[in-house]
Amino acid sequence: MSRQINKVTFASLVIALGIIFGDIGTSPLYVLNAIISGRIIEEKLILGSLSCIIWTLTLQTTVKYVWLTLKADNRGEGGIFSLYALVRRQRRWLVLPAMIGGAALLADGMITPPISVTSAVEGLRLMPAMKNIEESTIVYIVLGIMVVLFFLQQFGTESIGKLFGPIMFLWFGMLAVLGSSHLLDDLHIFRALSPHYAIELLTTYPKGFWILGAVFLCTTGAEALYSDLGHCGRENIRISWIYVKTWLILNYLGQGAWLLAHYGGQHFNTRLGIPFFNLMPIWFVIPGIIIATAAAIIASQALISGSFTLISESMRLNLWPKLRISYPTEEKGQLYIPAINFMLFFGCCGIVLYFRSSAHMEAAYGLAITLCMLATSILFANFLISRRAKSVLIYLYLSVYLTIELSFLFANLDKFPHGGFVTLIVGGGLFTVMYVWYRARKIKNRYVEFVRMEHYIPQIQELSNDRTVGKYATHLVYMTSANNPKEIEHKIIYSILNKKPKRADIYWFVHVDTLDDPYTAEYTVDHIIPNDIIRVEFRLGFRIEPKINLMFRKVVEDLVNNKEVNIMSRYESLERNNVVGDFQFIVMEKYLSQDNELPFFERIVMKLYFWLKELSLSEERGFGLDPSNVTVEKFPLIVSSVPNFNLKRTGQD
Repeated sequence: MSRQINKVTFASLVIALGIIFGDIGTSPLYVLNAIISGRIIEEKLILGSLSCIIWTLTLQTTVKYVWLTLKADNRGEGGIFSLYALVRRQRRWLVLPAMIGGAALLADGMITPPISVTSAVEGLRLMPAMKNIEESTIVYIVLGIMVVLFFLQQFGTESIGKLFGPIMFLWFGMLAVLGSSHLLDDLHIFRALSPHYAIELLTTYPKGFWILGAVFLCTTGAEALYSDLGHCGRENIRISWIYVKTWLILNYLGQGAWLLAHYGGQHFNTRLGIPFFNLMPIWFVIPGIIIATAAAIIASQALISGSFTLISESMRLNLWPKLRISYPTEEKGQLYIPAINFMLFFGCCGIVLYFRSSAHMEAAYGLAITLCMLATSILFANFLISRRAKSVLIYLYLSVYLTIELSFLFANLDKFPHGGFVTLIVGGGLFTVMYVWYRARKIKNRYVEFVRMEHYIPQIQELSNDRTVGKYATHLVYMTSANNPKEIEHKIIYSILNKKPKRADIYWFVHVDTLDDPYTAEYTVDHIIPNDIIRVEFRLGFRIEPKINLMFRKVVEDLVNNKEVNIMSRYESLERNNVVGDFQFIVMEKYLSQDNELPFFERIVMKLYFWLKELSLSEERGFGLDPSNVTVEKFPLIVSSVPNFNLKRTGQD
């Protein structure tokens, strides 16, 4: 069932502020600081930069994401993997932009908390008593906030989450008031509304094109906006964005007017704090820093929660190793993945320690997320194709947004030697994990042997009735990957009949099919031989956790209530007392055989895959099975024929 919230109320709009706009809403803390760094404050620079910001927010955030991309909802859900699930049947190669986009979003989740929180804490330099505060002190404060933030993830945010909306409402109100109070410093600032000044900056200002790398920071939260579609609903996002964009632009204009009035013709002294905090009267600095820090923490929390959701979706789509997921609260959609929490914590702390200041972090920020936006453009164009949009509109969309985003990408490449390589290395590592997991599955599937079930039914029935073979279990349940209900893996038949004959009264074959929509949860039952061989197929959306142990129990209850199956024990003493028979699950686990002759690249992929598999959840835990009634059988993955050995017998008479 869709979780999208369509009703628009004041409360729902405030909630949207707390959940969705944290990342893009805290960008005034560092965007103009990144633009003016090392440059002389002059009208051409400020008006041109502000014009670039305003039109980037208009074209990239408003038109592309708020107006167009939000239409690509997957039963109310958004985000790069939801979009991929809508179009993955069209072209197989679309998995590549989906993986690139997902990896870039995760990398962005590692740098957004450090830059937002560090920028907020650096406001302490405006206080007279802390004018000479050491950089190391700020680093320690930021690290302390990171420790608390990530430590609290395991407990969930249900109780404090209700405060996020009001705090962000206060934050955006503060942005508007601070910006508006300085517009009179230089009324020429309103000329920045014209795109003429943006074009002039990019074409005539020395190295003006490279300023786009800093301008891009104003829209880095747009992708997260789309990812949170399911939490607030399309209309709530669109209406609240009208106000958010207005407040952001007012603040940017106020910062620009203040810079022209106070630093025209000279360099801005960054030791006096970033431009944002200089808009505040001195009596408001401490409350302002507190509100800014709270907003930065909320923005970080949204990205961390979004990373958990992203990884859970990628696991369902077989793009990430299976990891343990817990649900710390009853709040709908809230989950916690300890391994990802640790990875993000380690990454955030590493970035804080490496860059140490927000000015240095700005050099690394934005490069990875441009790749995510390019990936979204490619996937959305294919979504338009699937909806039979006019070709001219699709080509227009691609030409406009590939031009804009490739321009941002090339401008951001200037950051590569100054720290951009860090996020690309992180994103590259995350992409490698996704690619190895996906590619290894394709390699394995090439060599999985399926056989017709009907050919083995007589043998299985004969074994079931053969009392000379010790009974293995009353109910024997196999997890199968066969999509065709008339087929079964040869390894399962081998396990039942050959390895060590497993006699059971009822054989169950359970298959899980992950669907392209998020919340479908249904099953079908095929009585191959009534009360003897039964196949159960679960059809689960990519956001539904496959708790097969509980789901299978529910299926059995339904079948018993409908008198379709007799689950009582077949042992005479137990059957007389109506004791339910035992259920034993068999999970087949592969290992890489030494008898393989794979090509070099595929051999590397498979070795990495099995290494990742050792770090991830076991097969039975990945299916949500109770280990106490699960048997894991290992079998070799042989993906090449074993060569014939020229052996000669000796010593014969």
